[in-house]
Amino acid sequence: MEKTNIKEEAKRLIDELPDNSTWDDLMYSIYVRQMVEAGIADSENGKVTAVEDVRKKFSFPSVGCNAASRSRFP
Repeated sequence: MEKTNIKEEAKRLIDELPDNSTWDDLMYSIYVRQMVEAGIADSENGKVTAVEDVRKKFSFPSVGCNAASRSRFP
């Protein structure tokens, strides 16, 4: 993942917020961006968990690959 200029990215996030945004809105936008970047970095570094393993951990039923079964979560 390429290095991001934090100041430029923060300015972009601010510019995308509506005029009536709150400090909480800004902090949430920054938090979400940070978590997405962390997730991408984890994925690029092979820190992933198979969906089936997550389903087992949380006792979700296994789901087949057909479209009908994908529409029902969990």
